[in-house]
Amino acid sequence: MPIDRTRAIELHKKAKGKIMIYPTINIHNEEDMALAYIPGSVPPSLAIQEDEGMSFEYTGRGNRIAVISDGSAVLGLGNVGPCAALPVIEGKCLLFKLFGDVNAIPVCLDSQDTDDIIHFCTLFAPSLGGINIEDIASPKTFTIVRELRSRINIPVLCDDQHGTAVIVLAGIFNALEVQGRKLRDMKIVINGAGAAGIATAELLLKAGAENVVVLNSSGILNEDNPRMNHVQKELAEKTNPEKRSGGLDKAIEGAHIFIGLSTGGVFPVELIKRMSGDPVILAMALPDPEILPEEAIAAGAAIVATGGPGFQNAMPNTLSSPGIMRGLLDVRATVLNHNMLLAAARALADVVDRRRLGPGKIMPDIFCDEAAPRVAEAVGQAAIAEGFATRAVPKGEIYNNLWQSLYGEQIMRF
Repeated sequence: MPIDRTRAIELHKKAKGKIMIYPTINIHNEEDMALAYIPGSVPPSLAIQEDEGMSFEYTGRGNRIAVISDGSAVLGLGNVGPCAALPVIEGKCLLFKLFGDVNAIPVCLDSQDTDDIIHFCTLFAPSLGGINIEDIASPKTFTIVRELRSRINIPVLCDDQHGTAVIVLAGIFNALEVQGRKLRDMKIVINGAGAAGIATAELLLKAGAENVVVLNSSGILNEDNPRMNHVQKELAEKTNPEKRSGGLDKAIEGAHIFIGLSTGGVFPVELIKRMSGDPVILAMALPDPEILPEEAIAAGAAIVATGGPGFQNAMPNTLSSPGIMRGLLDVRATVLNHNMLLAAARALADVVDRRRLGPGKIMPDIFCDEAAPRVAEAVGQAAIAEGFATRAVPKGEIYNNLWQSLYGEQIMRF
């Protein structure tokens, strides 16, 4: 969606930051100060020393995350460094708060060294309930997330990977329901083999897709592709079952679903004619989609969605990541895995009213008040079922607590 640059600059200048810290305890006198600081902080500190899990009870850790970036892959900007990344990372913290009631701290690191970032996150983890990795270049982002999973006992979400994958899978679930098709029968082409494309392919395979083809800038990921990083090589072994080679024109032949996670304008309308009948087009590139929805529909696409606002079937990550993190925090999960992401995607897809479900309505509205609570509930219960939750909560409690936090009223839906 186009914006007025002058208005954007003035908004940021006036706000001087999109989030702030405010006290949960008031101090009116010396007794208040003694209870809140010293010596009042001593008893909970001693209790935490005996049992570190009590840090979730006596501090804000249980609802605190860090959004961590090195500024190496800021959406739409590229490698701009830590300071220039700060407005974007503050914006993500704002979305976590507004859509998930999660207290998020923006952290932009002045190092793009993988080991430095892992080391920092490891040292910072005792102050946090979770970490969100944001706008760090691939394949480094995969290395960081994988390594942190083995080093720390709080969940690590990567919005670029997991948030996008959940959104895409939710949209595909509903698109296939509209068309009466099965995921296992679909040939799916993903254009873009960065963080989002690789994570989306992995989640599709976990969901039951059997024919996924992924392309990077050098073409289809296969043994003949000369420019693949180690993560792309791993994915190449699990995808492209027909052993195709070449570029997008070769990959798209007979495909049922095209997923664009690359750059704007790279999908020419004539390629839609080479797809299978009633193709689904998810053109997710930002700020401009791989193909404009009206052009795709005119060329024969049956269902079209995009990654941002301003178009029908918008699929922004605000529908997924805040709810995912909320669910993880509420059960004090120690890890985020594929089954939790699958639960999130299914829950998000089910938010759409079945009476409205159709080619023009496969996703909830961007400001749908059901999305985050239902995703949070699904993720939390999946973490409990998987054995990765350290706090059991009754069914429905996560949903109702988040609804009340966001909208100020209790609604029992479970």
